[in-house]
Amino acid sequence: MSRTLVIGDIHGSYKAFVQLLERAAVTKNDHLIFLGDYVDGWGQSPEVIDYLIELKSRYKCIFMRGNHDDLLLSWLRDGEYTEQWFTHGGRLTMECYERLPEEKKQLHILFLESLQDYYLDNDNRLFVHAGFTNLNGVKHEYFTRMFYWERTLWETALSLDISLKHEDPLYPKRFTLYNEIFIGHTPVTRINKTTPVNKANIWNVDTGAAFKGPLTILDADTKEYWQSDPVYTLYPEESGRN
Repeated sequence: MSRTLVIGDIHGSYKAFVQLLERAAVTKNDHLIFLGDYVDGWGQSPEVIDYLIELKSRYKCIFMRGNHDDLLLSWLRDGEYTEQWFTHGGRLTMECYERLPEEKKQLHILFLESLQDYYLDNDNRLFVHAGFTNLNGVKHEYFTRMFYWERTLWETALSLDISLKHEDPLYPKRFTLYNEIFIGHTPVTRINKTTPVNKANIWNVDTGAAFKGPLTILDADTKEYWQSDPVYTLYPEESGRN
């Protein structure tokens, strides 16, 4: 049987990533969809990227672009970075990459440049790191940065009146365009959850691996999920993104 498996934000947690794939018993029949933010948080961001490149050669994989991935690319390729990135995981990632040979950095640049803004499957299910703002959908989005930075899609889902029906004029049009939407970016630990959360037709799979939560894989069809140990327990000498 082939599964469509959605992987939440990894944030440099290579140990949790390996543990998670083992617990989900991932096989070459599975279709792996990564929601982005592979780096920044724990001290193995380069190892995570190496492993993703390896998986790409052996499995069916699709990789979304996260905001942290885009920030890393800007620094690796152009030497540009912001103080905000530096203090939200970038400093540790910089230290890790400064120890790597130039050839390895260039390989990672190519991978980061290849990331997708979104993926829409044959069942009209959308996979995107953060969200979108255009009321006509992702193909009409004016600002591509929205795909990996915006939070209003999730915030609207959290505040939605569950009594509203699709035909109600107050029902958000963005929620009617796709059968389901799978996102990361905004950790569900912000609402005191550590498992995937479903609001309206949106599934948030960022279970706070960068902070005190686990890393998660979700079966997009059955909604069964697997999780690593809380990531901070795998890196006792690090603080993560507190």
